[in-house]
Amino acid sequence: MHMTNQLISNLQHAFKDPSQALFLPPVIGPSQISSEPHRLLLAPCQVSHCRELSSESNTKNTRPPTSIPPIMTTPNTPTGPDLHLDPGPDPESAFLLSAYTRLRATVTTHTTTHPVLPTPQTLTQTLSSLPSAPFDLPPSTPSSTLTHLLESILPSLNQQSTSPYYYGFVTGSCLPIAQAADNLVTALDQNVQVHFPQSSSSSSSGWVHSSATFVESTTLSMLLSLLDLPPSRFPAKTFTTGATGANILGLACGREYLISSRLSSPEKSVAKVGLVKACIAAGVADIKILTSKPHSSLLKAAKILGLGEECVLDVGQDDKPWRIDLDKLEPALKEAEKNSTACIIAISSGEVNTGRFATAIFDMPKIRSLADRYKAWIHVDGAFGIFARALPNTDEFLSLRACVAGMELADSICVDGHKLLNVPYDNGIFFSRHPSTLTQVFSNPGAAYLAPPPSSSAAGSQEDGIFGPLNIGLENSRRFRALPVYAVLKSEGREGMEAMFSRMVFLARKLASFIHNSEHYEMLPETENHVEEDIFMIVLFRARNEALNNVLVDRINQTGKMFVSGTQWQGRKAVRIAVSTWRVEVERDAKYVEGVLREVAESFVEA
Repeated sequence: MHMTNQLISNLQHAFKDPSQALFLPPVIGPSQISSEPHRLLLAPCQVSHCRELSSESNTKNTRPPTSIPPIMTTPNTPTGPDLHLDPGPDPESAFLLSAYTRLRATVTTHTTTHPVLPTPQTLTQTLSSLPSAPFDLPPSTPSSTLTHLLESILPSLNQQSTSPYYYGFVTGSCLPIAQAADNLVTALDQNVQVHFPQSSSSSSSGWVHSSATFVESTTLSMLLSLLDLPPSRFPAKTFTTGATGANILGLACGREYLISSRLSSPEKSVAKVGLVKACIAAGVADIKILTSKPHSSLLKAAKILGLGEECVLDVGQDDKPWRIDLDKLEPALKEAEKNSTACIIAISSGEVNTGRFATAIFDMPKIRSLADRYKAWIHVDGAFGIFARALPNTDEFLSLRACVAGMELADSICVDGHKLLNVPYDNGIFFSRHPSTLTQVFSNPGAAYLAPPPSSSAAGSQEDGIFGPLNIGLENSRRFRALPVYAVLKSEGREGMEAMFSRMVFLARKLASFIHNSEHYEMLPETENHVEEDIFMIVLFRARNEALNNVLVDRINQTGKMFVSGTQWQGRKAVRIAVSTWRVEVERDAKYVEGVLREVAESFVEA
């Protein structure tokens, strides 16, 4: 109760108007957005502040430390004992303020007293609280429904965002500023679909629809700057649901480009007449994707787009299967050309099991040259690996930065926001050098009630250079995904982002060194020498004891102290630790994880 009262007090002091209780900053207009967003002139950094709070408040707590940062005030924020919560005639604001206060209090209590995963008993309790058939749907009240959510549903959810020890899959947490921004997104519920250029409302008698598309365009340019990718080189850019959606966009654009570049008339493109007729008109017998250790979403995208998963051909090195083998790539392109087959070259910039990269420092210029010679499209699946480009340019990261050198030479790039950027699900990003190809595939025809497909230039962009989102992506309607990314980049700045990514790498390297020197575990992939500089943010390993290895994932997760996900490497079970949370504290977390791994191995031997 004391915690709830304190949160209410903080909220009261932070907002004069209770309708602002969801951390809602003022809506910004296009005139307030930097005219040079690509420079990323942003100051650090809320990350270190939150991390210090987390450490100080949990130094004696064996549970994974978490924190709720204090509500930030401004010089104009009302303060003093005379400020009282007075929702007045606005029941909506009163309910939302109460709901969010209860939520934060419950989350804080839950995360400091519960393990990373819910218990089977908790799940049973949740399932027993759910309605059962027949679903007559009797009415409840918002208040009682909220109580049900907090008391019956929340306890059976995992701590992937609130714990620093959730290492499954590649799952980012959610930075507090990103959560605050997402609350704004939900509160105002912008449907980012149609872009209305500023010129349409430049006069005093004009009108304004929303700043959302302006903010989104700025955010994407800021992100290109963070990744050291020239914004002018990637004029086609949009948000997606994640890397899977972005891979679909990349392969769809590749398919369109490959066929269109071989056609005598654009009227026979895939977008116009369909895949079969367009291939016949272009004299293309097949389309192949040449890659190394692709993510499963690439195969999924190939199936969705009618290319089929069998079109994906492995051209990886024999001893390093994640690396593109240039000695295999060129013969494959030659053979494809001879057989009237067009090719997409897919670069796995961050292989999902090992975290290793498909290219080295001089590979991308060679691959670009081959692509130009054989009219191939280069797509980079950079879901998490692309962020190696945002690491500090220092000796300890030179090897990783070399692996992502030349990515600006790609035709398209996919990125995941909800991984290393630490923004809420779902959030993905797509960049391309070819706006006309993107709009050719994804323009939304035949809807008179919507703005027409962009057509004011050869590139298909609006007069201010911003594309209508519904004409460059899969969805005609979607949420304002850009705002949490904008908030993170604005809050943390380049310095803060570099620091966050660096901590992830440093922790992964410490854990890799521990495993390499362990009598119980062995690092994967197996190499003669452990090279610390090769480790990005994924640690792949297995137990030396085969019996333990067969149950290792279960044994680790059953401790309740951390969560890992299993995989396979060279036909044998393996465990993967993916470090992708802003909550990393290197020394603390390394000691914690090493202790868990020792405990699991030693208890198994004793048993």
